[in-house]
Amino acid sequence: MNSSLVRAARRGAEAQVAHVSVVRHAAARGLVARVYGQLERDFGILAPPVILHSPVPDLLAAVWTMLRETLVVPGEADRAAKEAAAAAVSLGNSCPYCVAAHSTTLHGLVRGRDAAAIAAGRLGEVGDPRIRAIAEWGERFGTPGAPGRPFPPEQAPEIVGTAFAFHYYNRMVNIFLGDSPFPPRAPARAHGAISRVVGRLMAASSRARHAPGDSLDLLPAAPASGAPPWTAGNEVIADALARASAVIDRAGERVVPAPVRDLLAAELAGWDGRTAEPARIDAAVAGLPAADRPAGRLVLLTALASHRVGPAVIAEFRRDDGADARLLECLAWAAFTAARAAAA
Repeated sequence: MNSSLVRAARRGAEAQVAHVSVVRHAAARGLVARVYGQLERDFGILAPPVILHSPVPDLLAAVWTMLRETLVVPGEADRAAKEAAAAAVSLGNSCPYCVAAHSTTLHGLVRGRDAAAIAAGRLGEVGDPRIRAIAEWGERFGTPGAPGRPFPPEQAPEIVGTAFAFHYYNRMVNIFLGDSPFPPRAPARAHGAISRVVGRLMAASSRARHAPGDSLDLLPAAPASGAPPWTAGNEVIADALARASAVIDRAGERVVPAPVRDLLAAELAGWDGRTAEPARIDAAVAGLPAADRPAGRLVLLTALASHRVGPAVIAEFRRDDGADARLLECLAWAAFTAARAAAA
């Protein structure tokens, strides 16, 4: 991508993230610098949904590895199919930022009117039958009565993996980023033109032949049993998800009280994939010990109604420990656990 655009994207990315202080590109060292280098090389920009994790370097590496090996690396599934899945899952999760970002990339990969139809949630108007089927599947991924997979089994690790990744990312983006990836001063009437230009640039980056597995050594090896069953047939994606799972599970054990972990497991056991009402969450949290209720409220909202996580909920959780790392690890564990339940 054009170097001036890369530099502008860096500045914009660092300014977009709320609630935590991200590591600036100029200050990145060690593992953070390695992830930032791969992110710009392979994804094209320093994407805010990834760098918001930078206060916790191994968490940053885990979520980048998950995204890179499913969405970014070319394999059995083409990038257009995976971007359609990403945008449609984001529609289902009411994540307008991710819908706009990934339908923008689609502008360079499919017909413009099809990308615009997905961005607007008018999936029935998508002219390409394959892209339409994948988008309709993605929007209902993880809910009862969702359509069967409209792609062959050998593409499942990549396309299901992308859907899984965006169940995670949508929750984090809803909490840390605004409603739009477009520059705040850009008028709405300019968004279409911006989408077309950025889409062409991102599409050029997406056509590069990125080697599978380049991100694996960012994380320690992990038992193969940690890989989800839908990764079968793709050893690299299975390894990536096992490593990422190990990092995020350890974070949850470290910062999320055991009663809260048990409560989320119980709530997800009967979950239908839909957004939970506040009264349900309040009732569930009321059964926790008083000291665990701030974490319980934050975890359940993140997993079941992420758009309801506001400054007051975060401030309540941070009252005893205001560290960015603790907040990020708690939220990441909740979002990842919900994504796991959706994909199951």
